[in-house]
Amino acid sequence: MDALAAHRFHFAFTITYHYLFPQLTMGLALLIVVLKGMGLRGDERAEEGARFFTRIFVLFFAMGVVTGIPMEFQFGTGWSRFSQAAGGIIAQTLAMEGVFAFILESAFLGLLLLGEDRLGKKLHFAVAVMVFIGTWLSGYFIVVTNAFMQHPVGHEVLADGSIALKDLGAYLTNPWALVQYAHTMVGSMVTAATFMTAIGAYYRLQREHTEHADRFLKVGVIAGVIACTLVAFPTGDFQAKLTHDHKPAAFAAMEGHFHTEEGAPLALIGQPDVDRMELDNPIYVPGMLSFLTHKRWDSEITGLSEIPRDEWPDNIPLLYYAYHVMVGLGTLLMALFGLAAFSLFRRKLGESRRLLWLLMLALPFPFVANTAGWMTAELGRQPWLIHGLMRTADGFSENVSSGNAVFTLLGFMGLYALLTLLAFMSFLRIVRRGPVTAEGEH
Repeated sequence: MDALAAHRFHFAFTITYHYLFPQLTMGLALLIVVLKGMGLRGDERAEEGARFFTRIFVLFFAMGVVTGIPMEFQFGTGWSRFSQAAGGIIAQTLAMEGVFAFILESAFLGLLLLGEDRLGKKLHFAVAVMVFIGTWLSGYFIVVTNAFMQHPVGHEVLADGSIALKDLGAYLTNPWALVQYAHTMVGSMVTAATFMTAIGAYYRLQREHTEHADRFLKVGVIAGVIACTLVAFPTGDFQAKLTHDHKPAAFAAMEGHFHTEEGAPLALIGQPDVDRMELDNPIYVPGMLSFLTHKRWDSEITGLSEIPRDEWPDNIPLLYYAYHVMVGLGTLLMALFGLAAFSLFRRKLGESRRLLWLLMLALPFPFVANTAGWMTAELGRQPWLIHGLMRTADGFSENVSSGNAVFTLLGFMGLYALLTLLAFMSFLRIVRRGPVTAEGEH
């Protein structure tokens, strides 16, 4: 493995592991506000549920902090040339995330843990809202940073080749960031809704804390139906159209579309054969790709064969599969939540053991789907580190050998394995303890 490959895999591993936690806590912050709102109206079980999920939030928030800080150091250790060239831009939002969002959510999270007995129900609800705002604001600054790498705006290239910030407003309101943020946050809602629903289903199957379980199922299923719909339309649709307009090579690779044609079909499944420029064993929906992209059945979609090879993504099969895993799992979750919502409407969800089993076992799906979504975005950006400005091969640290990168990667893997074990044991302890606490305990 050469140094570039080692640095790429190192950062891919750390960011993939890290994102398991924010994608849950960002969505969970909003659902805690919903439960707190129900508690304000006198629903004590919902109030106890909010305390319960706050404990889980704190656990995974801490895991997100512990795994997130090392990534920022990797900009200097593994990607020094990128940091030297673009550090003056990406440092703006990374600093904003730390100064404004992280401090906001951390401070109010401490107040949230004090409990409503000390702050009063209304003030405690307001604190939960501030934690939610801080969490989602943090997500926005990170997405803006990534969006600049996907679609750079508000910058200028100086004589020495470095990239300087020219327009902060344009940078913060990058059209790509607005769409990517909406899609990302709705995706986090899918994760949180599935998580809450799975815990509710578990308690129902165990016949424990059934009143709390019913609240979790109701809030989780309703949020899941809304989020699964929005993650596909309009946010996912907008994201796909932006990719088509600005990154035609990535769009064609995602769809397994090798040759330009009018009335292009949508590939549901198939295996990309890049050497022969075709999909093996495909199942197509005729004309659907053209319709979804341009709202016309006969519109032309550019294929990879029309695009210079040096603009192609580095790993077309992995990009294709990541995209289809995301879409496939999203479709399954949409169907599952739709079925659960129908059962909830008929007031039969709590007694439908088969459906409860499906909801509980679906817990890993949104984590996989969101991870596949980020892989799609990052693989589609290749071979560029900053699209159109800096190639990936020009941004890594040449003075850090592949051996050093692999050695630290192994260290990270071992440490994260230990963290995973500790976090999982802590999570199981919280679940076994349940949402009912002693009087005055939060």
